[in-house]
Amino acid sequence: MAKFKPNLLPTAIGSMPHTDPREACSLITKYLPTIPVWPQLPNRSFQENMYAQFSEGFPGVIVEGDQIYINRSQNLDQQLEQLYTDYLENKLDQYAPSPDYAAGLDAFLSLGIEPFAVKGQVTGPISWGLTVTDQEHRAVLYDETIADATAKHLRLKAAQQERALSAISPNTIIFIDEPYMASFGSAFLSLSREQVIELLEEVFKGINGLKGIHCCGNTDWSVLLDTSVDILSLDAYNHARSISLYPSEVKSFLERGGSIAWGIVPNEEGALTEESVASLKDRLEEAIAPLTRKGIHFKQLTEQGLITPSCGLASLSKEAATQALELLAELSARMRKRYAS
Repeated sequence: MAKFKPNLLPTAIGSMPHTDPREACSLITKYLPTIPVWPQLPNRSFQENMYAQFSEGFPGVIVEGDQIYINRSQNLDQQLEQLYTDYLENKLDQYAPSPDYAAGLDAFLSLGIEPFAVKGQVTGPISWGLTVTDQEHRAVLYDETIADATAKHLRLKAAQQERALSAISPNTIIFIDEPYMASFGSAFLSLSREQVIELLEEVFKGINGLKGIHCCGNTDWSVLLDTSVDILSLDAYNHARSISLYPSEVKSFLERGGSIAWGIVPNEEGALTEESVASLKDRLEEAIAPLTRKGIHFKQLTEQGLITPSCGLASLSKEAATQALELLAELSARMRKRYAS
């Protein structure tokens, strides 16, 4: 893909409230025809929870009921050796999620659509490694061997997904979803900046197209901007001010061709009832303004920007999710009419 200038086209984070994958896909392709995203359906089963969803094939993984953990009581050496062999030989076929784990992806790939670009997503190694524990309830992120294996496993998952999505469009976007990066710098996440970047870059190296990171809270954005990321996705509805604290890093990111995905449509039903296209347009312009006051051109921010919901939509009712996507599409159309060159 040439230098990415989406001019505030809409796309989404991924999760939807539906249990019928066809219904979710129909809604997405209706409102996001240019950059559709395959739907994650965590309400369908725990296997589609964002942590369980990408766990298939990981050494020692156990998914039982609504729990996922690594059984370290068994000898994992052979399974780890196989993972590293697959990694070195870039064997992707066995890293495709089964329909039970990603019914939305399975349905999406069978739609027969040919959009300009297509978006997918995997759970990031930081968030996966903090959520998934061993049988003693210790986060596997703090086991050096398992943490490294996690990043390599997710790299293979991302690469396989990108290959599958490229059959729909040659322009692929794969986001790494990292909600737990909101805890960076706290006692809850005791990793160094260098460790975080190393784990993220391991996953990024498996992605040939555009690489994104989504974090739906405040974080040290300079850490994420110090990676090779192409698209930085944030909850601009609730946390827009946080990105303006890093103007030099944002400027450098944009100058190398990076894009910001402004998550300006709320994913809370109460907030949705209070918003309109006009109010969200004002809110988005207010979110962008602090960066323009720090020397970044408004035109550059809009040219190299996407519009998304603030986070996934799975917690909403189906009616509210439809409303969110409708607002998103209409807001994008209005902003593009006003600002797109």
